[in-house]
Amino acid sequence: MSDTVDWVTKRFLCSLPNVFKELISQLEQDVKTRNALRPNNSPYEFSATAHGDDFTVLLETGDVRKSVVLRRAEHAIVVLDDNGSTMFEVTLTFSDGGECRLHVNAEERDLWQVRRMALEKLLFQDY
Repeated sequence: MSDTVDWVTKRFLCSLPNVFKELISQLEQDVKTRNALRPNNSPYEFSATAHGDDFTVLLETGDVRKSVVLRRAEHAIVVLDDNGSTMFEVTLTFSDGGECRLHVNAEERDLWQVRRMALEKLLFQDY
């Protein structure tokens, strides 16, 4: 990193509120994409809603409703299954190289990998 790097802005963008906002934006697009891939007259549908510090992706098919909730907590983004059990937590670090890094279970992850970990089972189970 050179002395001209705007580390303050980069660090600001690497905050839980900003990363959570970006994650929600990308998850909303994932839901739109997955709905567009459904066959005609499919018996299931996905939706996404934000409420305060929670973001819910919902699968509805017949009498079945399943969901995944992402919750912005004080020091992490917590991903919950439809029973309210924690699936995993996402924490952030700001590296010496000026990079925002996401961590799940002590492993570095990209945003798309976090999205896959949260939604893959919900979006691709047998209906």
